[in-house]
Amino acid sequence: MAGRRSYTPGIAHTRETEVAECLGGEAITSLSFKPDFEEAKQRWLAFWEGEMLDRPVCNMLAPKDGHHYVPTPKYMAGAREAFDTVIPQVLAHAESIYWGGDAIPCYTPSFGPDQMAAFLGGEILFPEEETRTNWVKPCIDDWEKALPIRLDPENPWWKRMLAFMDALSEALQGKMLVTHLDLHSNADALLALRGGERLCLDMIDIPETIDRAMASVRRLYVPIYEQLYRAGRMDTVGTLGWVRAYHPVRTNTIQCDFAALIGPKQFRRFVLPALEEEAAYLGHCVYHLDGPECLVHLDDLCAIPGLDCIQWTTGARNKPFIEWMDLLKEIQAKGVAVWVPCNTEEIKIYHRELRPDRVFYDCSAPNPQEAEATLEWLKKNS
Repeated sequence: MAGRRSYTPGIAHTRETEVAECLGGEAITSLSFKPDFEEAKQRWLAFWEGEMLDRPVCNMLAPKDGHHYVPTPKYMAGAREAFDTVIPQVLAHAESIYWGGDAIPCYTPSFGPDQMAAFLGGEILFPEEETRTNWVKPCIDDWEKALPIRLDPENPWWKRMLAFMDALSEALQGKMLVTHLDLHSNADALLALRGGERLCLDMIDIPETIDRAMASVRRLYVPIYEQLYRAGRMDTVGTLGWVRAYHPVRTNTIQCDFAALIGPKQFRRFVLPALEEEAAYLGHCVYHLDGPECLVHLDDLCAIPGLDCIQWTTGARNKPFIEWMDLLKEIQAKGVAVWVPCNTEEIKIYHRELRPDRVFYDCSAPNPQEAEATLEWLKKNS
């Protein structure tokens, strides 16, 4: 995106080389659930470069004509259900959806919000009746005994996720994609392993130890990302994060929800270097910005090279998304695109207010006909 500081990619290849590698060789160039996959791919490539083709990038989903709607599997289904029960439902759901515009048919596997902490040894706790979330029991009582944090290849949750992604990618190949994970890496992983109150106090009482802890967990991002990337066969078809933005090589949604609990000084010391590393490695990514408490870090976030789009979420009990237009414009003015969830009526309101080259619409339509009509409206009014 224009107007932001440049960087040297380091361990990441240059974008041009990576895209050439992805588009050649054994790259998959068609999906049976997305006949216009190649056209969507070109719009996404333009989006990541801060450009626009004939309209803004837009994921446009609708129920498919002539198909009975099949719900997606329950959140975290793969954590405890048999894979051969989950996968047919993944396919049936995707086949009942009209993946219009630039929407890439996909499924996001998840074992819960703190799954990276579980991969690193945390115990996942599942409520008896709650299926929408879980958590990891804090397990670090003594940093000196816990450091360095390691990924055990025999960790049962890690092995299960790799097996789940492998099974998904085998069954979905040629039809749709497996996305990368909602990792909750960097300080979010430490938060889950140590506990929020203790981690906040540690940053005040033993900051040098937390420097070491952050360095330890930061070193794990690339090997964890890459093993999941290969298990999901993203090297042959491209990548989406859980915020469903596509890149033909690699991307993801990065975040640090823990940032809501700390001020700018601690954020810049402990968290910002980790986010800069993740964004530089990915080359292009979306940032999940969770609630008003995190807005104190907005300037720092928007200055990160490779952080090209912000998914603003309003947080609980705050005004609705459409009433944050000034914030969306502020983010765009800093050279960063914004993710906008909407329907086919709301999208016209946003389109009159926002820059079309710095927006990613995530739009729902009641049927394919209205979906296509809305996409045509975007073309005529961009």
